[in-house]
Parts: sequence; structure tokens; C-alpha cells
Amino acid sequence: MGILPDEIERIVNAALVAELTVVNAKGRPVTHPMIPLYDGSKLWFHSSILFSKKLAHIRANPKVAVSITDPRAVTADPFHRVTIQGDARVIDDDVHRGWEPAVLQLWIDKEPIIKDFYAKRVALPLFWERALIEVTPRRAILWENGRTDLPPTVFELEAVAS
Repeated sequence: MGILPDEIERIVNAALVAELTVVNAKGRPVTHPMIPLYDGSKLWFHSSILFSKKLAHIRANPKVAVSITDPRAVTADPFHRVTIQGDARVIDDDVHRGWEPAVLQLWIDKEPIIKDFYAKRVALPLFWERALIEVTPRRAILWENGRTDLPPTVFELEAVAS
């Protein structure tokens, strides 16, 4: 069991797509569909370093939100809609292999085909130059059974995640 409530953890682990929302230089939210990875205390995303504005946006403003709203992208039953708010940090000390210890196995667990692509990494070398986005959850919001017509349950995680 991690720091997220069980029902939220189950959805994050089952989701193939989450929407990561960052704030751009104009103060506007920008949302990126990404694969959410969870290690029990942090949410992880990874991004190619090529043309990635989201990395610059996170460096300028680390407040982010992660939403899982598409029932077709989640294999868990029952499906719940989830939003997690938190603080993000970009880790790009070693874009060649520095990201691997944190997320490669989590990524393979969620998308087994990645193991085959990774074995052929020389064919797409720039794809594998990646930065990590580490999100420390501060607040989680759960809409049970995906019912957005009912008030959500809000979990303050500040004391747990610090």
C-alpha cells in the first residue's frame, strides 16, 4: 500500500493514460496525455527531451494536476474518476540512462511491448533520451464510479507526502 488511498492507487496502477496538466508561461493550463507510473509514494512520467515544452513549464511552475477520466484507458472495475494535485520536479541529470532505475520496470509492467522496443533502442536513439517528471501527491480527489454529478471525496495528503 502506498500513500494514495487504495481505490485511487488501484485506478492509477490500471490506467494506461492520464492527463498531466501544467501551467504555461502565460499562466494557462496545458494538458498532456501521458502514461502514469506509480511506485507507492510518487507518480512518475517520462518525456522525450526533444521539443518538450512541458519540462520548461514544470521548471517555471511545479504545481501540476493529474487526472484519470477516460474509462476506456483503465482496466479496473469499478472505474472511478481521479484527480491528483501535487508538486512536480524535472530530473534530467542523465537523459541517456538516468531515468531507467526509476521507471523502466514500472513502464514495462504497464506496457510489456516496451521491453522489445527497449532492446532495439539503437534504432531510435533520440526517443530514449528522456527526462523524468516526479510528482509528489499533495491532494487527491475521487469521484466514485465515475459519478461527477455527485460530490467527490477529497483526500489531503500533505502530511503523508512531505
